[in-house]
Amino acid sequence: MTDTFWASPESEIRVGRDVLADLLPPRPARTNTAVLTQPGPAHQVADRIAAGMGASAFEVPDRDAAKDLTVVGSIYDWLFDLNLGRGDTIVGVGGGALTDLAGFVAATWLRGVESVLVPTTLLGAVDASIGGKTGINRRGKNLVGAFWHPRRVVVDLDILDALPVALKREGSAEIIKAGYIADPAIVDEYRRFGPEARLEKVVPRAIAVKATIVAGDFRESGDRAFLNLGHTIGHAVEILAPMPHGPAVAVGMVAAAAISEQRYGFDRSGLVEVVRGAGLPVAAPGLDRHECLRLIGRDKKRAGEAVRMVLLEAPGKPVLENVTGEEIDLALSAVQVEG
Repeated sequence: MTDTFWASPESEIRVGRDVLADLLPPRPARTNTAVLTQPGPAHQVADRIAAGMGASAFEVPDRDAAKDLTVVGSIYDWLFDLNLGRGDTIVGVGGGALTDLAGFVAATWLRGVESVLVPTTLLGAVDASIGGKTGINRRGKNLVGAFWHPRRVVVDLDILDALPVALKREGSAEIIKAGYIADPAIVDEYRRFGPEARLEKVVPRAIAVKATIVAGDFRESGDRAFLNLGHTIGHAVEILAPMPHGPAVAVGMVAAAAISEQRYGFDRSGLVEVVRGAGLPVAAPGLDRHECLRLIGRDKKRAGEAVRMVLLEAPGKPVLENVTGEEIDLALSAVQVEG
């Protein structure tokens, strides 16, 4: 069975098993396809896809090393040599960094060409590949980017089931986040099963949360900002620890929960229990507090001079609020950033 969601009238998301056979949407103008991928198992998937459609594949570095202007330039040169035209398609096969990069290249090559994304990590499947936010890093995370919906996102649960435990754990942070902002049934699944939460139960639900929010607010002028739960402090942790994105967001959610507890009486201990039970960190001791504050001050989610954070009144009831310096201090102390 395949679940189908829409993040916009032109952006389809398919979730199921054995779903790669029907990868490309019909497009009469298409004469060429370029496949972008990364090292490891994703490249094996990309090779199968490329061979099946007679396309070429281009490997970029792993994780955020790919999200660099030098890498983007090398891809543009490759696309020029391929003579990839406006009617053609870029397919991105890999984790969240790869789909961010592929989406950005598609948005900017010839002022925009079709993209199809095949996330091969849990994090990419439930978050990065969905919603049309593309980006690369330049002196900060995702500071250069564009909004550009993929024409299709194909999430193969067989690929996700085969992932190593560490990659499943990393992706579970964004799934738990989706549960706390809009679907408490996801939280219940993780509370019951921890790292053994059933992907066929939580992945479609998490995707539905994001697709629904994005469909109503593509450019983040309203409710889409709720998807940033855990990210304001999480991005600083990710850079300074350094720590993979998912675990850093988990720490960021614990930090946001501390402010939520003080403001609204939110059950912080319950969130900590769920996060820890999923095998994710709940603190980031040893980080430089001054550097954390500097990065938080540069975060994209500022409102003038204030810092905006997603807080929780209760599971499924997020709010977006300006927070004070004292509250940021409280949040950092809650995750053991003391220095």
